[in-house]
Amino acid sequence: MAKQEDTALQRKRTEADIAASLARAKARGKAAETATVDLPALMSMMGLPQWPDAVRGVPNGFLRSALFAALGRGVRRYMERELIAALEGVEIRYTGPQLDQGELDVWSTVLHLARKVPDFPVAAKFFGGLTIKVTAYELLKMLGKTDAGDNRKTLDKRLSRLNATALDVKIAGQGSYEGSLIEKIYRAEDSRAYVIVIDPKISGLFAGDQFTQVDWKVRRELDGHPLAQWLHGFYATHAKPYPMRVQTLLKLAGSSNGDPYSAAQKLRKALTAVANASQLHLANFSYSILGDLVHVEKSSRKHKRKTLS
Repeated sequence: MAKQEDTALQRKRTEADIAASLARAKARGKAAETATVDLPALMSMMGLPQWPDAVRGVPNGFLRSALFAALGRGVRRYMERELIAALEGVEIRYTGPQLDQGELDVWSTVLHLARKVPDFPVAAKFFGGLTIKVTAYELLKMLGKTDAGDNRKTLDKRLSRLNATALDVKIAGQGSYEGSLIEKIYRAEDSRAYVIVIDPKISGLFAGDQFTQVDWKVRRELDGHPLAQWLHGFYATHAKPYPMRVQTLLKLAGSSNGDPYSAAQKLRKALTAVANASQLHLANFSYSILGDLVHVEKSSRKHKRKTLS
């Protein structure tokens, strides 16, 4: 615990030093754009933030878009530099197989492990990025899955999809990232171990208040309900959610529905699941649908989250 506190303190001091340096550069007459671009780049050298074990850190832009869509079972589309539905200020062009909430579970768990990478600089230097070594058993256990044959196959498929991705992300006023969600995977078939490499530049998407700490227990409670999982993540990014149209939410979730009545029923069922799961884990979440607008009120006594209003 003391080591985590020291790391957090060092990170806070480094952020303050970076901000002070950029402010001095701007005062000397240098372009303001330099500050916008350089902060995420400099942040990427520091690794990922050290969030608590009970949550998963995810960039707000990913949770506020259809990058990890609320998909059911079925055939996935292949996308090529396709513009992903997202809130204003978030631009994501994506190439690769369509991703779902299961991929978000796996990716956020890999990053949960990768946040410890600064403790292993030799491995990071050798493999060329934020590097973790983990067995299939360990990953499946963290995901709340048994170490069975079908679950191993699903895990392998999800890791391969995450590796076969190309993103071009731009966050208004915050910077950008272009690369893959997982840079490299090395598999040892005999021991069922993985060495997974993450591009360190992705740390720039976690700068400042641009990521959210998603309550993992509530999310696991919603396993098997992709729209409910998406809504839980989306609303976790808002300290005070504002009313949104039913069809807008479904479009952002990658789960659009042409029939207004059916769409409202689908959303109501998913929101009720979020409310029930939140209550079970001492987090308050309530909603109402008035006309075509969804109103949400939320609060939590459990974790301090980085959120935007």
